[in-house]
Amino acid sequence: SIAILLYLVQKFKTPDHWYPSDLQRRARVDEYLSWQHANIRAKGSKLFIIKVLLPLLTGQPLSPEKLEFATEELNVALKQFEEKFLQDKPFIAGSEVSLADLVALVELMQPVCAGYDLFEERPKLKEWRRRVEEAVGKQLFHEAHEEIMNIKSL
Repeated sequence: SIAILLYLVQKFKTPDHWYPSDLQRRARVDEYLSWQHANIRAKGSKLFIIKVLLPLLTGQPLSPEKLEFATEELNVALKQFEEKFLQDKPFIAGSEVSLADLVALVELMQPVCAGYDLFEERPKLKEWRRRVEEAVGKQLFHEAHEEIMNIKSL
């Protein structure tokens, strides 16, 4: 949860780039963390649920109309994310990775795990993902997503 992440950052005095002490950069992180709940998280989770979890739990095939609608909703949120938050910066809050980037990428991995490669035709998003993975550590990032990446094999 966002509340837990903020608590951990402050309790353990993590490097400043995760949750900047500079008020303008911190406001950028907070802005994204507030926006993402109803946008990236909601739309990405919805796609994951209807494409993977519901068919898995119900044994019923997926409605193509529902999938198309959920994909379109996510695409609108992704466009907003690129235009409003990424713009032409390496990371959401500027030149260094922050909690906003970490939360964003984790949420965007849900549709990827469901088989929707949302990075494929979005070069700006794809480069941002590469930078975030490198900042976190590729091995750690892949290890953290290993189980969910295999969910379709259930």
